[in-house]
Amino acid sequence: MTFSSISALSPLDGRYASRLAPLRPLMSEQGYMHRRVQVEVAWFIALSDAGLAEFPPLSPGARTYLLNLVKNFSETDGEAIKEIEKTTNHDVKAVEYWIKSRFEARPELQKASEFVHFACTSEDINNTSHALQLRSARDTVLLPALDKLLLKLRDMAHAYAEVPMLSRTHGQSASPTTVGKELANVVVRLQGACDRIAGVKILGKMNGAVGNYNAHLAAWPEFDWEAFAKKVVETPEPLGLGLKFQPYSIQIEPHDYMAELFDAIARANTILVDISRDVWGYVSLGYFKQRLKAGEVGSSTMPHKVNPIDFENAEGNLGLANALLRHLSEKLPVSRWQRDLTDSTVLRNMGVAIGYAVLAYHSLGVGLGKLELNREALAADLDAAWEVLAEPIQTVMRRYGVQGAYEKLKAATRGQTVTAADLHALIKSLDIPDADKQRLLMLTPGAYTGKAAELAKRA
Repeated sequence: MTFSSISALSPLDGRYASRLAPLRPLMSEQGYMHRRVQVEVAWFIALSDAGLAEFPPLSPGARTYLLNLVKNFSETDGEAIKEIEKTTNHDVKAVEYWIKSRFEARPELQKASEFVHFACTSEDINNTSHALQLRSARDTVLLPALDKLLLKLRDMAHAYAEVPMLSRTHGQSASPTTVGKELANVVVRLQGACDRIAGVKILGKMNGAVGNYNAHLAAWPEFDWEAFAKKVVETPEPLGLGLKFQPYSIQIEPHDYMAELFDAIARANTILVDISRDVWGYVSLGYFKQRLKAGEVGSSTMPHKVNPIDFENAEGNLGLANALLRHLSEKLPVSRWQRDLTDSTVLRNMGVAIGYAVLAYHSLGVGLGKLELNREALAADLDAAWEVLAEPIQTVMRRYGVQGAYEKLKAATRGQTVTAADLHALIKSLDIPDADKQRLLMLTPGAYTGKAAELAKRA
């Protein structure tokens, strides 16, 4: 069968394939193989510089050749490894054999070929490869996509900082805010979530079959293998991996940092579910219009419809992402004794989880870009909600010790249609200073927004 976007089992590689092109080279099996080759080469070169008599330093030409295996790793190379795996039935061993096959006609490298994958367990290669994948996906795809959303939301918060809007606590009319302030709330929350994602330390271990350097010390008992492994893990690329060294592990790296990272991404996604639903509601209320695109339809039978599909798509895909991310964060830190394979197949879905998140960020960004503020609808809603001024009136009454202030306003407004004239008559009857009375008479729902504009501009 020939695979194409229309025959793909996953919509990430089918319907939405073009939107995830930047993520695919990093989180696909091809990307995984690429990182495995990178780790094996970094370990091999470092061994040549370790001062071991049996493995003298490699020549500059050999180093360049090895680094180019990583730099120029192609889909053809990945397919060659998969062909070897048909025989080995072991993907890491297939990578080792592929690297050794590239030593042909290079006597210097052929002589040292047994130092490829020297003293390593498969998980030494796999855990560091996963770490490299996650770091690249986070730093080059996921965080930039979130930063783009942050920039858009911040721009909107500042642009609409002074546009009053009726709040709707419990779905009912409540003290007014501004459109910009409501968006600023999301900006501040999302910025914190992004900082937490960026702050997760990406770890790697290179300590053998059960984390004790058993094989390493069997070969060279006097060598400081722990210091050597730390140097390889923490030395910047390309000669090292540029990760944070994990000194304690069983056969697998404990995956706690992965759980921390996936939980942090899920928290950001939850914030975006919140804004997706809120904006959907504001579109329904008419606070926002959506720009039309020629040729698009909103319903197969109702020609008038302009549906908020981008926010719906974002919400749905954020839910899928979080379902996977939460399974990953709960499952991965748990392993029977020193090793079981339940993490291996689950880890292959990291790209799927991140893919659904990135897809959602794209949809949300498209949706936000279509919005046009409907100031008339916002103003009309406010003008029909004079009852929200019961709060400031009774609060001023309390300032001056008017007994039963809350109860009086409750009796005058709760569950009733309230007009400006009704409130003005009440205000004029109050036993409070004239200056405060005049201030309350000048107040309108649209002007009763507190520090909303200031807070929105500060976000």
